[in-house]
This record gives sequence, C-alpha cells and structure tokens, in this order.
Amino acid sequence: MASVPVPKAAARTGRPSMLRGIDTYRVAFTGSGAEYFRVWVVNIVLSVVTLSLYTPWARRRTAQYFYGHTQIAGSPLEFVAELRRMVFGFLVYFGFYAAYELAVYTEQDLATTLLAAAFAVLAPFVWASAMRFRYRATRWRGIRLAFVATWKEVYTASWPVFVVAAVWVGVFFTAEALTPDESWIKTWVIGQDDVPALMWALLGAAALATLLCVIRLDFNYTRLRLSRVRMGGQMGRWKLGYASFLRVWLGALGIFLLGLPVLVATWVGLSTVMYQASRWLASPNGVVVVGLLMGVLTVLTLVLASLPARAWREARLFQLVWNSAGFGQMVRTRTRLRTSAYLRLRVKNVLLSFLTLGFYRPFAMASEYAAKVGSVSLYVKGNLDQLRGELVQEQGAFGDAAADAFGLDLIG
Repeated sequence: MASVPVPKAAARTGRPSMLRGIDTYRVAFTGSGAEYFRVWVVNIVLSVVTLSLYTPWARRRTAQYFYGHTQIAGSPLEFVAELRRMVFGFLVYFGFYAAYELAVYTEQDLATTLLAAAFAVLAPFVWASAMRFRYRATRWRGIRLAFVATWKEVYTASWPVFVVAAVWVGVFFTAEALTPDESWIKTWVIGQDDVPALMWALLGAAALATLLCVIRLDFNYTRLRLSRVRMGGQMGRWKLGYASFLRVWLGALGIFLLGLPVLVATWVGLSTVMYQASRWLASPNGVVVVGLLMGVLTVLTLVLASLPARAWREARLFQLVWNSAGFGQMVRTRTRLRTSAYLRLRVKNVLLSFLTLGFYRPFAMASEYAAKVGSVSLYVKGNLDQLRGELVQEQGAFGDAAADAFGLDLIG
C-alpha cells in the first residue's frame, strides 16, 4: 500500500489532519472499567440464574457496549445483530454439544466418533459463518462490513485442521494396537502403567505437528479475515509472510521456556511445604483443604508460567496485523501499541483478577481493549465520505455461537 504513505507529523496528533492529501484518524475507546463492570455483573448474575441460557443476551450487551464506545472520526461503531438469530445459533450449538456429551457419557463410541468427525469437517464452516455474522453485524456511519471469502478459499485455508485430525486419529489407533486386549486409557492413564517408548515418541511428534498446524491456521485465517473483507466498495488488503507469524510464535515459546524453570521450582517448593503441612494435620478435612490449595497453586503456576509469553505474542501479532492492514488504495492502518507496556498491563490485570477472585476482570477487559484499540490510527487517502457501504442481509449465528465457545470472542 505504498500509495498511502504514513505522515509522521499526523501520527503525533489525535486530531484529523491533512498532509499530502491524507486524513489521519485515531480510533478512540470512550468506555471505562467502572461502566463495563455494571454490564458484566448483570450478565454474570443472569447467566447463572438461567443456567447459561442468558448467554446470547449477555454477549450482545457486551458487544454493544464495546462497539458503542469505539469511535472512529467521531462516529461510534454499531453492533446491529438481530437477537433472535443469536439465540437460535446458541440453541443449535447447545443441542450439538449436548448430543456429543451424551454420546460420551453413554459410551456410544460410534456416535462419539461420528460427531467428532463431523465437527472437524464443519470447523471451517463454523469459523467462516462466525466471520460473516460478525462482520455483517458491524456498522459504522451506515456502512456494513462483509466477509466475502468463498467456501473454497475457507476450506483450502483450513488444511491444518484436517492434518491435526488425521495425526491424532493415527495416535489413537496406534495406542489401541499397542493395547489390543483392553482400553489403553484404562491401562496407561487410570492404571498408571508404563507408556511404551514408541507412544511417547508419537505423542511428542503429534504435539509438535499440532503446534505447527495451529500457527499455520492462525496465519491462514488472519489473512482471510483481513484480505477478504469488504467495506463499501473497498476490499481489505493485508500482505504479510508466514515467516513473520512463525517468528512471533517461536519467540513466545522461547519466553515461556525461559520462565518455566523458575516457576516450576517455586511450585515444587510450595507444594512440598503444603505436603508436609498435610502430614501435620490429623483431620481428613485438613488434608482435603491442602489438596485443594495445591490444585489452585498448580493452576496459578501454569497461568503465570504462560502469562508473559501469551501477552507478548498477543501484542506482537496485533502489531503485525494492524501495521499491514487496510482497505483498497484508500485506507491504511498503523498501531502505536508498545509490547512492553502491554505486557505490564496484562501482568497487572491477571494478578488483580486473582486477588479479587475475578471481580477485576471487567476492568481488565476494558483496559486491554482500550490499550489495543486506542493505539490504532487510520490514514485515509481522499475523504471518508467516499466510502459508501452496501447493506448486507444478516445470516445465521450458529457459527458465532460455536466460535465463542472456543475462544473466538467478539471483543478482543
């Protein structure tokens, strides 16, 4: 997008400016953690009372809050999805999930296998449906976005999903072959028998292949959702090589491995102290309490061990995406997000969330969203009024409901 140079002087001001025919607009988040806390509390309470049936309403209220407080050139985004479509999508997804859990609980192996295979085949459809729904539910100044990738493009980009499925099917059948007389799960996991060296090698290779496929899938889907989106008559543009994504993921893995020994040593030391304390406690209740504390300590150790790596990866990928995105020849985006500042913010938010038993979570979400969104600037060649949108009829939200269950949040 060399035709849309980034004016350095404009990047230092929050006011729209015209340099060499380019208008500069900073994205602003006008919300706050205190405001969102009220939305969050209502959502949590009603979701608990209704046994999660309030989830579509909660997600819609959350999206409307964050969209409505995100302003571009003085105009807020709008989340205009129809509630009935979100409810229907949630119910369809809930029915599919309940059928799978029932098959597992009743040990219907054939039904479980067929449902798992069906999900693997439908995973690209779920993702693309979620993108179509979310883009078309996003509006700015009457202009709606549209995700226009074809199903051929989606399934071609989804090849890592099928590789992962094939790899773990191979691992499963190999494990069954090594334990022909009874279930390998009962023999190795429940029975705690020795796992054959061959299985350890296969599990290691499968884990490595899964990681590489996840990285490639992340790249493929990011490229699709940025380059195959249309705003008015302008198509999205994003040109970045896979090597850049791979370096970020490998860098995050290196950060995780560097910090892991210290946290593991800390966990071993504290767990040893707790174990000795459990021997001093004569009552069974004391042992149970210590066991629960060790479980909490284990979870906390895993979270803290991966926290710097996850925050660093998120910040670096955000920079890669928004320093390379745009629409046609008219719009280019840049971000001023600093990796170190975002890392400190994430660490603070996680620690405060733990200390407040999760009640700081809405403040954390608002602050992290503001840090990312507020760092983005749009450089527009010409005039924003030239971006004329075409209204696109909304489609179903099943993909959106399923994607949400696997962490593809509306807000982030």
